[in-house]
Amino acid sequence: MQRHGWVIGLCPEKVEEYKRLHAAVWPGVLRMIKECHIQNYSIYLRQIEGKPYLFSYLEYTGDDFDADMARMAADPTTQAWWDHCKPCQVPLPDRAPGEWWATMDEVFHLD
Repeated sequence: MQRHGWVIGLCPEKVEEYKRLHAAVWPGVLRMIKECHIQNYSIYLRQIEGKPYLFSYLEYTGDDFDADMARMAADPTTQAWWDHCKPCQVPLPDRAPGEWWATMDEVFHLD
């Protein structure tokens, strides 16, 4: 199992919309997440110096993370969902090329 953490900004005027979207995630999106071997997936919201940020954590149980993420990205339902979510988000300026959410490094874990 692999643990992943990401961070992204959130448009202040879109906080309530983002919460509303995630209070009723589409069943097809949830199904694709599980089919791509993702479990224990959470998104947290935090204000830092007056700006909203999202922190995402998930556990990946498959054998090929890149292939599963490509499969998810190719799914039309997931693409439509992202079309609703992306306008709410503000990617970090120092994220790696090709990233939307910026990858975080794990510095501690305890089972």
